Amino acid sequence: MPEPIVIWGAGAIGGTIGAYLSRAGHEVTFVDVVPEHVAAIEAGRLTIEGPISQFTTGGRAVMPEHVTGKHKLIILAVKAHHTEAATRTLAPHLAEDGAVVSCQNGLNELVIADIVGRERTIGAFVNFGADYLEPGRILYGVRGAVVVGELDGARTPRITSLHRQLQVFEPDAVLSDNIFGYLWGKAAYGAILKTSALTNDSIADFIGDPARKALILAFVREILAVASAEKVVPLGFDGFDPLPFLGNDMAAVDATIAKMVAYNRGSAKTHSGIWRDLAVRKRQTDVAAQLAPVRAAARRHGVPTPLADKLVELITGIEQGTLTQGGALANRLAAVAAS
Repeated sequence: MPEPIVIWGAGAIGGTIGAYLSRAGHEVTFVDVVPEHVAAIEAGRLTIEGPISQFTTGGRAVMPEHVTGKHKLIILAVKAHHTEAATRTLAPHLAEDGAVVSCQNGLNELVIADIVGRERTIGAFVNFGADYLEPGRILYGVRGAVVVGELDGARTPRITSLHRQLQVFEPDAVLSDNIFGYLWGKAAYGAILKTSALTNDSIADFIGDPARKALILAFVREILAVASAEKVVPLGFDGFDPLPFLGNDMAAVDATIAKMVAYNRGSAKTHSGIWRDLAVRKRQTDVAAQLAPVRAAARRHGVPTPLADKLVELITGIEQGTLTQGGALANRLAAVAAS
């Protein structure tokens, strides 16, 4: 029998994955901090909607303070800036031979491993598009890459079992021996999504705007320079190919930009989760937390990150109400790239 799974953070990512597993008959426990969302799941009213699938399911659901027992497999799907607190909360409930799987955006595996141990941490990369709409409702807007792997690249029984379970959600899920290659690839691609959140443009419109090309090129190269210093070979996914950005073949860069535009045009999720946090939910984003390990690695290697530094400053200004989302902010970031 597949290992029972705890989904810690049942929002866009965790709620979608958990709903598919629960519908397929897997033993799933949902943990979330929103009481109304927990109640909806417990009552069998967790609805996945959108162009990919439409169904309603449910399962055991509790608040973090009501979790009991020890568990061998916990999928952590909270925002990056909640990683440390959530990991410390779940740690007493993690079996000695158990593992935490980071289904998040960012290099959160590093934070998790510092708390529960590297041997009890599994790497994961997700790029599907989903939005938490309200308690009990999640929009699943577009299929995307789902990858898992041991941090050291080993092929272990637990990673092959987890891979099979995730194929219930995404049949094309990948089992990789280079999970950090995907995570650093996503860090580079994520820089584009984070920058688009400075504006009110859709992801596709932002990426496809010729006026934004120089900024996109500079920011991706900045992140990839840090990856190179870390001796990581970045990997592509869903139309994004990091390799052209490392060279001067502009035709190849244009080709991967066109593929990214096409991928995002096909999504019912038009804007990034960061944009939604700023424009709709009016709450703090995890931009600074996602970029923290990138900037820390850059400092260790003496690699400058002026664009990452400026982006955090601009996003913080929006969060604090001193700046307003719009194209002018992206222009300010572009000026840093140009200088």
